[in-house]
Amino acid sequence: MYIDESGDLGFSTGGSKVLVISALIVNDKKPLDRIIKNFRRHKYKKVLSGAPEIKANSSSSKLRVDMLEKLNELENALAFHIILVKERLNSQDLKNKKHKLYNYIAGILADGIIINGDDIEVRIDKSKGKQFLRDDFNQYFEKHIRKGSSIGKLSIHHSQSESFSGLQFADFLAWSVFQKYNWNNCEYTDLLRFGNHYNIFPRKKEDKTKWC
Repeated sequence: MYIDESGDLGFSTGGSKVLVISALIVNDKKPLDRIIKNFRRHKYKKVLSGAPEIKANSSSSKLRVDMLEKLNELENALAFHIILVKERLNSQDLKNKKHKLYNYIAGILADGIIINGDDIEVRIDKSKGKQFLRDDFNQYFEKHIRKGSSIGKLSIHHSQSESFSGLQFADFLAWSVFQKYNWNNCEYTDLLRFGNHYNIFPRKKEDKTKWC
């Protein structure tokens, strides 16, 4: 499981409207590594020369499309997305404590993922600089990912995305979903033809908000 986010945790006027956290789940990471190696050595050799990682926000539209289309070719790939609509959040405590807000939203994401009978290796893009914040996240996320599931061994790692192809793909997924819910641009989410599950939080009983 690879986890990344798009958007910011702030609530100022100039901040993003939403925060997206995405989780990509695959049975085998080797195909992801092969795709990235092929892009670097062949198809996008000149473009990616010197770039430590492939990032959606600095890529061309063609590269974004190719990355997402490659995900459609994977067997048994799944993705889960939680979209925090900031203007609907009423908790001042969560607004004031960014690490607590991130953990809370990631916990809701985990609540919607049911995995039975498998061991899981979770890699999250390393954004928490202090060890106690990483430990806090790990404990909170494990509690929620195990809820309703029968998971075997579970390991959680905070890793540099340049070292893991799966984190780079998770970046493209989170970025694409952010484009939809922050900018009403569905150009990239419309490309996704494998199992993607979206959870908007907080929900309204009569949600008349229209996204493309």
